[in-house]
Amino acid sequence: MKDELSLTWKVLVARGVMGLVFGIVALAWPGETVAAFVILCGIWALVDGVGSLVEGFGTAGGPRWLHLLMGLASLVVAFFAIFSPSMTASALTWLVGIWLIVRGVFELAAAALGSGLTGRGFLVASGLVDLVLGVLFAANPGRAAVGIAWLLGLVAIAWGLVFLVIGLVVRQQLNELDDTAGAPTVAPG
Repeated sequence: MKDELSLTWKVLVARGVMGLVFGIVALAWPGETVAAFVILCGIWALVDGVGSLVEGFGTAGGPRWLHLLMGLASLVVAFFAIFSPSMTASALTWLVGIWLIVRGVFELAAAALGSGLTGRGFLVASGLVDLVLGVLFAANPGRAAVGIAWLLGLVAIAWGLVFLVIGLVVRQQLNELDDTAGAPTVAPG
């Protein structure tokens, strides 16, 4: 158990430090954080596109044309994400904004039409939040992408602090185990 706790606290502290560093970097350079994320998504789309093309050309049965079409679409997305990450981030944020607006409208409609619905207030609140966020995202896609990077950075810092504190608490427990294990035992007399 002592060896497990010794490794555990070190891993928790390392995760906490990494979370803090990632969060600080995301807050210091939000534009670069968004660009890096979009490029990583572009690499994923590239790998996915190549895989879909291989399936399309190699599949004996089934709708080969769907695999080929998906592969080509993935390659187009990959090209834009890798070579124009800022445009891709803005477009993606704009699409998320539209999705949030549509979602908000449907949530408000569901709340209005569901007279016996439990939790209608939460549905209305959720719909309003989605509408506000959707309008903000769609109207300001560049700023919204940076806002997402900021949010990601703040969440990373919060989780980094949590892991750091938990790691130090586990370390303290390990030290207490060492202290009780090294204490002399008094025989009843």
